[in-house]
Order: sequence, then structure tokens, then C-alpha cells
Amino acid sequence: MEIKDKVLSVLKETDKPLKSAEIAATSGISKEDVDKAIKQLKKAELIYSPKNCFYQAK
Repeated sequence: MEIKDKVLSVLKETDKPLKSAEIAATSGISKEDVDKAIKQLKKAELIYSPKNCFYQAK
């Protein structure tokens, strides 16, 4: 499973927006890799940011 798939999975499993550090802690992935995955997922329009620095699956 790719890192971005794991990040998306974590976001789909929660009902509230998460910060990248929270995603990293939950998934066991480094924050830097989470940040890269978030950029890819936002570009693909699979996630959005309801408020600054928080992310949620669409």
C-alpha cells in the first residue's frame, strides 16, 4: 500500500479533520511523507482542507 493510500485511509476512518502530525502519529508514517502525500491527494481532489492545516477526506 502506498503512503498516500494509507493517509487517505486514516482520513476516511475519522469523522473529524486532522492535522498532518496527527495523521503521522496514527499511521506511523513520518510527517514529511504525510505532507507529500497530502499535496498529492489535494491535487487529485480526494481530500480538502476545512480549515487551515487540517485535512479531511471528501
